[in-house]
Amino acid sequence: MLVRDILKNKGYEVYSISADQTVFEAIEKMDELDIGALVVMDGDQLLGILSERDYRSKVILKGRTSKETKVSTIMTGNVYNVSPRDTVESCMSVMTDKKIRHLPVMEDDAVVGVISIGDLVKAIISKQKGEISNLRQYIQGGQYPA
Repeated sequence: MLVRDILKNKGYEVYSISADQTVFEAIEKMDELDIGALVVMDGDQLLGILSERDYRSKVILKGRTSKETKVSTIMTGNVYNVSPRDTVESCMSVMTDKKIRHLPVMEDDAVVGVISIGDLVKAIISKQKGEISNLRQYIQGGQYPA
C-alpha cells in the first residue's frame, strides 16, 4: 500500500499556519479541526511543522505563553517528508526511527497532503481485514482473489 492510497481515502487537505502567527492561533486551529499538527507555510513553501508535542515541550514546559509566542519560535524545521509513491512500511519506519507522528507528503516541491501515524495504522488494519476476508472465502471453498 502506498501513501497515495491513504490520501485517496483520507483526502488531500493540507491544514497550515504561517510562521508569524501565534502559537495560540495554531492550537486553536488544531482544536477546531481535531488534528495534532499543522504544517507551517510561507505561501507554497514548507517551512516546518508544529505539533501538540512541540507546544507541550517548547511552550508549556518552558513557561512561555501561547498568545505571545510565534509559531516560528517553536516549530520544527527541516521536516522529514514523504512522497505519494512511498510505502506505508517506509513511512512507519521513518516515524518510528525519528519519533515523529506526522509527515508532510511532497510532490514536485509542493505539499499535497499530511499523513499521521493513525492514518498508517488505519490503512494497515483495513488491508489486514481484506486479507482475512479473502482467506475465509478461500477456506470455505471459494476462489482466492488474485
